[in-house]
Amino acid sequence: MTRSFDTHTQNVVTTAGGQRVHKGHAEQSEVIATQFQEIRSGVWTFIGNGLSNQTFIEAPEGIIAVDTGESIQEMAAALRELRTITNAPIAAVIYTHFHYVEGTKAIFEEGNHVTPLPIYGHEKIAFNKARTLGEISPAYSRGIVEQFAVVMPIEGPDGNVNVGLGRFYKNPDHAPAIPGYVPVTHPLGERTSLTVAGMSVEAVHSPSDSDDSVNFYFQQIGTCVHNSVWPVLFNVYAIRGEEYRDPRILIPGIDNIIQWSPEYLVCAHGPGLAGKEKIREVATRYRDSIQYMWDQTVRGINKGWTMDEVATRVTLPELYDVDFYTSERYGVVEHHVRQIFMGLRGFFDGDESKLFPLEPQQRYSRLVKGFGGRAEVARQCEEALANEEIRWAVELGTWLVRSEGATQEEKNLLARCLRVVAERTPAANIRNWCITRARHLDGSFSMDRFMQHNFNPKFLSEATATSLVHTMRVLVEPTLIEGINHHIAFVIDGEEAGWHVRHSVIVPTNGWGAQSLVRMSRATFLTMIGGRLLWSDAVASGDITVTGSIDIVDQVRGAIENKGIAG
Repeated sequence: MTRSFDTHTQNVVTTAGGQRVHKGHAEQSEVIATQFQEIRSGVWTFIGNGLSNQTFIEAPEGIIAVDTGESIQEMAAALRELRTITNAPIAAVIYTHFHYVEGTKAIFEEGNHVTPLPIYGHEKIAFNKARTLGEISPAYSRGIVEQFAVVMPIEGPDGNVNVGLGRFYKNPDHAPAIPGYVPVTHPLGERTSLTVAGMSVEAVHSPSDSDDSVNFYFQQIGTCVHNSVWPVLFNVYAIRGEEYRDPRILIPGIDNIIQWSPEYLVCAHGPGLAGKEKIREVATRYRDSIQYMWDQTVRGINKGWTMDEVATRVTLPELYDVDFYTSERYGVVEHHVRQIFMGLRGFFDGDESKLFPLEPQQRYSRLVKGFGGRAEVARQCEEALANEEIRWAVELGTWLVRSEGATQEEKNLLARCLRVVAERTPAANIRNWCITRARHLDGSFSMDRFMQHNFNPKFLSEATATSLVHTMRVLVEPTLIEGINHHIAFVIDGEEAGWHVRHSVIVPTNGWGAQSLVRMSRATFLTMIGGRLLWSDAVASGDITVTGSIDIVDQVRGAIENKGIAG
């Protein structure tokens, strides 16, 4: 089976849009091509409208809408397709997981729905939405940009081809892509039988790429709607960075689908599948591919293999490369097994040099010096690239770029290496990441703004003042609050929160018993942390009042890496 990327050019094609790409990646565009597919009578799924599908099921009381996409505009487009077939009202909404819930308001804007409209989804959906928009939002957002080709051009050698699960992360036809999430009204737990819009449904908590995934079985119509068997090899590791997806937790969800033995299978992504035997064959091979990666990683760990050795030695047999379901058109096996290793054993894999490694820049500088200097390393990098030793070329180029004194010419060299990886990998995630990083290195598109904590406007509109105040603790430079033991309360339009600054951390509190007090309106607070207003200016104008130890408050806020608060 092809491992991660080819070391030759025979599988590289040029698309009609001028993109240089592995043929496997290009062929995935056919799998996720736009179509309003009728899975069976009364069940439709809209593929290619965005990153996910929108699915509609005809029930006695109206239409059940499953997943609403990334925006109001995306869901509105799906509703327009539905209305060419039926004018039945939307009687219920189901969220398979928290990723595709932002188009629900389109249903209300259309107006053809029951009132009140029940919305079903796992009880952790709201928590997971807040998690990705708060403390980890810069890394989460940057990862999405890198993995999903958000800032890549549409055409040309660097152009976006597809993102594996869909044509785009957000379809440009849906701009400005306004979010329209409506919270769950009927939260689901581990396993339940319920009636939705007059139709009986089995709902089973089935963690997948999120721990709030739920699979649904409509036994009356033999149809399973799920988020477990994707139109690509399952992404145990997402290159954008995510929490560990443990195969031991993932596999039971697929086993449950096999046990249901549905006649029709509808995923959150890609085309539907019909036929009990075909579904059993595909789902069984799919779950076994995940078990294979787990089992062989554990086998390697027990043999004392390092993480790099596991990643080199564990590959899927050719029997898994028979169709798109278990092919590396999204992520790659060598990354998945690394994630399994890390999830089981942590960072230290027994490689002696990793016990106490040198500071990275110092290490790379010493490697460059030891290999004969910058010019010699660059020469060897060029030679490796010419000899199709792509992995070695990328490593040599990385030494140059990550050591002190990197030149633009050296950055361009590493960018060339990454573009070779990009055009030879069948995996959308890898191509998109490599091209995005190459464009950052050569100056085509800087990613610098994604490497700082700029608060997402959607998060600012949805988050409580308390959660925003408490999020600031991950923006603190600890050396600037060393030795301080002081409790600061914030009252923001009557909502109270606090920071207890001690031991070089900011401990979130409810503000009770604070030594200093800060008051402001929510509008002032949002404008300030959004970088459009400085704290000092707000104090001068009377929009912020501080009582207590003003000097200490100023010292603490000066340690926060936010222009508005520190300014």
